[in-house]
Amino acid sequence: MMTKTKLLITLSVIALLATGSSRAQVDKKSNPENLEYAQISKEQIDHLGITDINHLSAASKRALKWPTDLGNEWFIQFGQLQPLKGDLAYEDGVVRRDPSAMIKHNGKYYVWYSKSTGETQGFGGDIENEKVFPWDRCDIWYATSEDGETWKEEGIAVKRGEKGSYDDRSVFTVEIMEHDGKYYLCYQTVKSPYNVRVKNQVGLSWANSPDGPWTKLDEPILSPADNGVWKGDNLQDRSMVEKKGDFDSHKVHDPCILPYKGKFYLYYKGEQMGEEITFGGRQIRHGVAIADNPLGPYVKSPYNPISNSGHEICVWPYNGGIASLITTDGPEKNTIQWSPDGINFKVMSVLQSVNAHAIGLNRTANIEKEPTEILRWGLTHVYNSWNYQSIMKFTSRRVTKAP
Repeated sequence: MMTKTKLLITLSVIALLATGSSRAQVDKKSNPENLEYAQISKEQIDHLGITDINHLSAASKRALKWPTDLGNEWFIQFGQLQPLKGDLAYEDGVVRRDPSAMIKHNGKYYVWYSKSTGETQGFGGDIENEKVFPWDRCDIWYATSEDGETWKEEGIAVKRGEKGSYDDRSVFTVEIMEHDGKYYLCYQTVKSPYNVRVKNQVGLSWANSPDGPWTKLDEPILSPADNGVWKGDNLQDRSMVEKKGDFDSHKVHDPCILPYKGKFYLYYKGEQMGEEITFGGRQIRHGVAIADNPLGPYVKSPYNPISNSGHEICVWPYNGGIASLITTDGPEKNTIQWSPDGINFKVMSVLQSVNAHAIGLNRTANIEKEPTEILRWGLTHVYNSWNYQSIMKFTSRRVTKAP
């Protein structure tokens, strides 16, 4: 049976909606904790389907704090992945993965990627001579295409370094930047031996043509923070730490450099020593390092980390700021975010799913046409098996209204 108080509150809400009042009325005496919601509009009540503004659940309170200035222009759905033709079609015994963004030169698309051969043995055997991951013992190769579907493999762009160098074990997960007639490849590097606690770095090579030859810098342009402390001396245990250090104290992965506001912003994925599993999965976050010259030096932002979630870096310029697709890990995974300054990001849309990972964007797209135009199509990779991966084509479409 409805109490007298509930009946009066219900009648008040009905009367409010019937009279067309622009603001809801909060019962300040019985629900003083709801005073911050005193300015709720009739439109908000109708939009969110709230029954009684004096009895707001935690979910309704969160909903009332959602931004009201966001439209559907940031929401997309990904389509089914499509296999490529030519030399980038799946090849048994070969790993091709982590495609870079695509650029166009002399009428042809160019893409760079990690390539290795042979099965993965893992960390249980002879790590000095075997292969511990599919991306282990990689070189960076490149391919060209006239239509983005049929590709010709052109050869090696950047090789692993000589024994003893910082990149002697593997060079992989590459990105391309074209600026002022020059071309820059940034990528992950690993030095032997490749154990679980190894701290990889980021290297860079440059050329006057996308076909090379590529000049490799002698030193890495980015390294993990050095303020974490491992616990014990088991090199195959990454969970035990005395001090975790910064968000990137273990790994700096997936580099991508963008020219932005007269400087060069190097976005990257950070992994922390003693990485944990949270309510959003793996504790992965992004950071940025900034330089005045594309060759560096790159200085990490004091605002790092600049994301609460994410995996591979997928960023593009839009509307004077930087947009970012956040996938795979963390409480804000499967969101598109945007920042007016390249550092302070806010969520613009939450996607149903993202079946394209390690995305290679189409940098030839008209990035100002709409926020997600650059995601209409591009490249990704799939696991054909644990040992072997191949590069595929992804597509997406805007969704602005219910079907």
